[in-house]
Amino acid sequence: MDVQLHYVVRGNGEPLILLHGNGEDGTYFSHQIAFFQKTYRVIAVDTRGHGKTPRGEEPFTISQFADDLYVFMKEHEIRRADMLGFSDGANIALLFTIRHPERVNRLILNGANLNPGGLKTSVRFSLMKEYRAARAAADESEAANRKMELLRLMVKEPNIPVNELKEVRVPTLVIVGEDDMIKKSHSRKIYKKLPAAKLVTIPGNHFIANENYDLFNLEVVNFLEENRKTENRKKGAS
Repeated sequence: MDVQLHYVVRGNGEPLILLHGNGEDGTYFSHQIAFFQKTYRVIAVDTRGHGKTPRGEEPFTISQFADDLYVFMKEHEIRRADMLGFSDGANIALLFTIRHPERVNRLILNGANLNPGGLKTSVRFSLMKEYRAARAAADESEAANRKMELLRLMVKEPNIPVNELKEVRVPTLVIVGEDDMIKKSHSRKIYKKLPAAKLVTIPGNHFIANENYDLFNLEVVNFLEENRKTENRKKGAS
């Protein structure tokens, strides 16, 4: 890895890694950090080229971001963690878990998509229009080039084959807003193809973790605690 990922740690307990969305940074999860730090060691990471993490020289792709996360966990001696990802962060978390299932205890996917076709048509059309404009101006300024790279992540990626979801055997919460920018049919497909998943829809749009955080946090903590109790019962019976 040619960059050191910037991160913020709050609280003690089992690690809970937070992965933000496109063009954001770890501060997006301010309401989750404040809530979960009471019982977890919350680790909010800035993805490559986001927040306080440098862009570096490696490819600006979901695959590279997942590789960055693997190196980050090894460097910080995080053997396993619960993982909560939003939007592109959810896509990173999903791809990471496919590649490294032994590193993830429980997975929360907020607004994930397997491919650009998972976006609502109107959203995808708007993003494509912005992407073409940014690409045309990319040679003129650093800001335009950065915008192009960020938009490219949404119009060209991710590219996760649906048959690979069977590799994600950890308990998974798929949580979306009722008016999400991800197609409802796409979220249901992800949920149905994951071996141990639960689907929850709550009022709000794509940004429910920030705009409907009380209900969002409640659903997430209930999911984590229910699965932890189930695991403890199994250990007690063995």
